[in-house]
Amino acid sequence: MNTVLSIQHFKKYLSSYLLDGLALLLVYFIPSISHLTGIPFYLFEPMRVFIILALVHSNKTNAYVLAFTLPLFSFAIASHPVFSKSIIMTFELVLNVYLYHLLVEKKMANYQAIILSVISSKLVYYLLKFGLIHFLFLQSNLVSTPIYIQFITLSIFAIYAFFMLRRGKN
Repeated sequence: MNTVLSIQHFKKYLSSYLLDGLALLLVYFIPSISHLTGIPFYLFEPMRVFIILALVHSNKTNAYVLAFTLPLFSFAIASHPVFSKSIIMTFELVLNVYLYHLLVEKKMANYQAIILSVISSKLVYYLLKFGLIHFLFLQSNLVSTPIYIQFITLSIFAIYAFFMLRRGKN
């Protein structure tokens, strides 16, 4: 009986385990891959990609675990982004997950919840980043990733969520 429960538990959480492992590997290798290829993959928000994947394919707990750990893991292994930016990125991603689940509980469509939670958490991120820059805790441009790229990635996240979550309901 215990073996059957262990197998069922493993199958239930397999997607979370795979997603987490892939996320950590990608975050670990993104700086090197970007450097080797000359393609700035970090502009496509790889951490948020994994948060969205966790929201769509995993569970709430796993999305929070990734949101809390990815920026700090990236700082710990690659020293990028800098610590203060890692902290506000962590806050932004956790807020993204929280707002998404809050909006879905309020009966908002999943893809709309993704759009609104990403935009809201980004606004908070930019407010926090502005404060860090203003008080000289961070030397950076306020907007590092061009707005049009952020809009494109947000659109892709929303379309992906729309089709994946709609398919799951059928």
